[in-house]
Amino acid sequence: MKKIGIIMGSDSDLPVVEKAINQLSELEIPYEVHVYSAHRTPVQVKEFTEKARENGFGAIIAAAGKAAHLAGSIAASTTLPVIGIPVKSSTLDGLDALLSTVQMPGGIPVATVAIDGAQNAALLAAQILAVEDADLAEKLDAQRKTAAEKVLAKNADLENKFNK
Repeated sequence: MKKIGIIMGSDSDLPVVEKAINQLSELEIPYEVHVYSAHRTPVQVKEFTEKARENGFGAIIAAAGKAAHLAGSIAASTTLPVIGIPVKSSTLDGLDALLSTVQMPGGIPVATVAIDGAQNAALLAAQILAVEDADLAEKLDAQRKTAAEKVLAKNADLENKFNK
């Protein structure tokens, strides 16, 4: 199975990124986690990204706040799918990061999830890998079924309580 690269611009992004790590672990998808900054360590970002495909990665998740150029910097150096997580900061509640991540120029796509949407970033990466991995697709289907069952159980409880 291909690995997922998880890169965050700062270790302060870890509380958000852990949701992606936990989701990938639950699905038994291998991953690597790194702290590389688009602005402070651009050489390391480029080196990781340019070798990602040959090193067995199938997608890269990039989490960054504020100017949030990390996902775009990564996408500029690879044709692997890149999923950006805009991280909420104290300055503009993450809107700056959202716009920096989602507003990519034509030809350099970055899939972007919600502000602090790390779980969905991991699930999107898993769905990308599942295109070629039937076992992973089955795990994703089972996870969706379980989630639906939980909602329906809560619905039944509420119906029993309020619908007399």
